[in-house]
Amino acid sequence: MTTTENRPWRGVLVATALPLNDDLSVNYEKFAEHCSWLVENGCDGVVPNGSLGEYQVLTPEERAKVVETAVAAIGGSRVMPGVAAYGSAEARRWAEQARDAGCASVMLLPPNAYRADERSVLAHYEEVAKAGVPIVAYNNPIDTKVDLVPELLAKLHAAGHIRGVKEFSGDVRRIYQIQELAPELDVLIGADDVLLELAIAGAKGWVSGYPNALPKATVELYHAAVEGDLKTALPLYRKLHALHRWDSKVEFVQAIKLSMDIVGRHGGPVRPPRVPLLPEQEAAVRAATEKAVADGLA
Repeated sequence: MTTTENRPWRGVLVATALPLNDDLSVNYEKFAEHCSWLVENGCDGVVPNGSLGEYQVLTPEERAKVVETAVAAIGGSRVMPGVAAYGSAEARRWAEQARDAGCASVMLLPPNAYRADERSVLAHYEEVAKAGVPIVAYNNPIDTKVDLVPELLAKLHAAGHIRGVKEFSGDVRRIYQIQELAPELDVLIGADDVLLELAIAGAKGWVSGYPNALPKATVELYHAAVEGDLKTALPLYRKLHALHRWDSKVEFVQAIKLSMDIVGRHGGPVRPPRVPLLPEQEAAVRAATEKAVADGLA
């Protein structure tokens, strides 16, 4: 267990996929069981209502119940929900909902209804911080078109608005500049396919996708990497990378859910506008997952 009382986002936090039934309703029972299973297999916590959890296509009632279900299953200190919304007021309400449900931290994208400027980003985080729950920023310039560059992250941290950042830019050089500008800001690995590079550079945690299907192997990889045990980490990273790179692709939700189904978990379908994988995509994910199973990584 690498989380700490005042920094519960440290360690391996799984961006949870949301199990859906064939009629696309949420299977809360399977979701609760999945959260418990992840912790039992060495993960430190979960991040529900992120992109992998398809939060954008949930009703407000579903979104709230997802948080409450995770907290009931594994405890609020282990749950860091995504609280992204188009408006700052709505994002603050989701942060308050997470706080009231017992969560110890939340994850927040910058404004993503438009390409926000720096002043808007600062105002957004300031507003949501009024909920009184520690915020981990989520930098995903690929999808949001708003880039939380190191200088801006340092300003957000200095203002007291954020305590950490999930870094998903894919630019592994940034962590060094962030550490120089804001030494107390925890950098979390944001994409599975840059895990090793950011772990050895001093990342304090990993908001991860593929532990949904392969928790033990991915947790082993994380700990070896942060401890500098490259003899263990590098061969494992090479074996897993064919799967991990799907975490940075457009079809990451479908890919991870398919891998879950293959290893005997319940991934299930996705909600529109996402569509099933193309046959060649499914074949690639299936082959990589089955190879991981054959290598003893499941």
